[in-house]
Amino acid sequence: MATIKEETCVISPPKFGITDFYIEGIAPLVVERFSKKAELMAKMAEGKSAGSKKNRDARDYEKEAEEARYRASDRWEGMNAAAFRAAMISACRLVGFKMTLAKLSAFVEADGFDVNDGVPLVRIYGESHTYTAHTRNATGVVDVRSRPMYRNWAAKLRVRYDTDQFKMVDILNLVSRCGLQVGIGAGRPDSKASAGCGFGLFQVVSSDREKEVRSKFGIQ
Repeated sequence: MATIKEETCVISPPKFGITDFYIEGIAPLVVERFSKKAELMAKMAEGKSAGSKKNRDARDYEKEAEEARYRASDRWEGMNAAAFRAAMISACRLVGFKMTLAKLSAFVEADGFDVNDGVPLVRIYGESHTYTAHTRNATGVVDVRSRPMYRNWAAKLRVRYDTDQFKMVDILNLVSRCGLQVGIGAGRPDSKASAGCGFGLFQVVSSDREKEVRSKFGIQ
């Protein structure tokens, strides 16, 4: 009679590290918060009548740009923290690391939450202005949209990571690749819709420049 050998599976407890990076934009950042939720819900409530021709109100491009901003409850502006995390996951393709593992191993800590949607935010330091440009809707129709653009910007990025999967230097190099090759926001090189406009690129600030960048942008 064959002997059944019992095996024990040992699952180690999760071990996480947290590290901070200061990043500085090397290209303009264009933020595009989904701000059409209320409008879409109203159209759905109207049913078929929503498709009938109606008189259109004059567009307020400044208002559209404001609606595309992320703002915390105390009014500072930010970027969806998930955008940085998605960029890190995408950058794993460049180095042959499994993206499925990265999804479970690297997280971006929020500085606050959007006052309207509760979206976790990374604070963006720098002055924004209205950027208006043509784009194409999902149907291929050309449209004009206004969004906030930060020409000079910086942020403090706090990354929490699984130390069984990544070392701190791995996270540093991954964030660096995000900044130089993937980008964040609208018009980034890794845009799903196109090859991008070269927007949303950044670099990790070296330790000898941290004080300079913090002072320049008022980062605490």
